[in-house]
Amino acid sequence: MACDPVFRVRRFNRAVTSEVGALDSSFLGRGRPLGAARVLNSIGRGQSDVAVIRDYLGLDSGLMSRLLRSLEEEGLIETVPNAEDARRRVASLTKIGKSEFQAYEALSDAQAEAFLAHHRRPEELLRAMDIVALSLRRDQIVIEEKDPRHEDASYCLSEYYGELARRFKNGFDVSLSRDPDAKDMTRPRGVFLVALSDGLPIGCVGLKGSGGEVAEIKRLWVAPAARGLGLATRLMLAAETIARELSVKLLRLDTNSALSEAQQLYRGSGWHEIDRFNDDPYPDTFFEKRL
Repeated sequence: MACDPVFRVRRFNRAVTSEVGALDSSFLGRGRPLGAARVLNSIGRGQSDVAVIRDYLGLDSGLMSRLLRSLEEEGLIETVPNAEDARRRVASLTKIGKSEFQAYEALSDAQAEAFLAHHRRPEELLRAMDIVALSLRRDQIVIEEKDPRHEDASYCLSEYYGELARRFKNGFDVSLSRDPDAKDMTRPRGVFLVALSDGLPIGCVGLKGSGGEVAEIKRLWVAPAARGLGLATRLMLAAETIARELSVKLLRLDTNSALSEAQQLYRGSGWHEIDRFNDDPYPDTFFEKRL
């Protein structure tokens, strides 16, 4: 039984339920269950639309109403009709609610730090947790347009360059590559897309344009923990959609044979191999796709 996959998943579920105090009537000793604390946390982190909070937490309308009412009775939150749509309600923290939110933040941070401190290989543990979290919340991953110089974009690009340096036989030096200018990856010439999970950047792709009918796909990267979820395909399709909006007729890209999974993605999604079209020293395989 110990090697049975279903048994191992259920063991993991029991361990997490116990560790986070999901069954406690007083989560982190603050006098209310986990559900109410999660609603308070969502509001404290800037989410105000009640329907959006309910969907994010996966709660039914009845339970959400009871949790909001309990927080209102404690004087921690206030809810009012949305000024633009009276059918929707928005919530905000009161002064007392803000204090309670900060108390939860301090306790939760301390709990997480203690958890990591008890493991001899915390980075390995974090990588495993990232895989689980991304798998469970794959439907919550969003793709947003960002300036290529935004910190989220810079993070993704740094991780991308680091991976190329590890995987290429002779390493990778971005100063030797045909690194696109930021202006070529912002509208109306192009775009830079970042995939986010709970606000954390986990993937990116650039559309480098010149204002004409030909553009390039650049810097496709997905965090290792997010691979296998179809995110690279989503990023590519999003870039292609925007390319059509910008009246691009032909897309090109270059890659290196060391990135076999990337080549497999391109070949399986309508891209065709072509002759070299630039003098970048790193790519050895070239593709194009007509839109």
